[in-house]
Amino acid sequence: MDGVITALKPQSKNRDRVNVYLDGAYQFSISWTLAEGLRIGELYSDQQITELKQRDQEEVYYRRALRLISRRPRSEFELRNYLEQKQVPIEVQDNVLARLREVNLVDDCVFALTWVENRLAFRPRSSRMLSDELRKKGVPREAIEAALEDYDDQQAAYRAAQKAARRWSDSNWDEFRHRVGAYLTRRGFVYSLISPVVARVWRETIGCKNESEV
Repeated sequence: MDGVITALKPQSKNRDRVNVYLDGAYQFSISWTLAEGLRIGELYSDQQITELKQRDQEEVYYRRALRLISRRPRSEFELRNYLEQKQVPIEVQDNVLARLREVNLVDDCVFALTWVENRLAFRPRSSRMLSDELRKKGVPREAIEAALEDYDDQQAAYRAAQKAARRWSDSNWDEFRHRVGAYLTRRGFVYSLISPVVARVWRETIGCKNESEV
């Protein structure tokens, strides 16, 4: 239904939103940014109003996506899934994701590499487990393979074992081997890698005086 804009009133509880009145009656609200382009007295067709509402919805969910990304990087699949859960129309979803790609805030290759680097730095695990994690986040196979191309499972296992060793530094060899070995197993490392890494970290952590126990 066509209508003439008769008033534009900022919302009292959200100053970033503006209430739009057509022919003297409240009809909808839009962002302040979009409202700046409106003029009182202008006639808007039904199609123009529909397009304006869609642009507003796009702006709302673009900003929500930015907030999600500010907490931690997200894969495109994660963001798409979020928008779908909010029942955002597919065209709006596409526009939001396109805008994020344009400013390099959505890039699955970068996301995968960042994920791997952060895991190695703070919570080391096997390349197999990392691959599984990234697949669950909808990252394409090519991006996963590129991110893990130079990944060193032995070095990752060593870092993980160093972190775990702090908990059991007062243990004897048998308990240390069992505890740290189980820890590495839960992080996806294979036994052939676990055994020598645990022995190495034991010697470095407990000291040469107990080396004969290994």
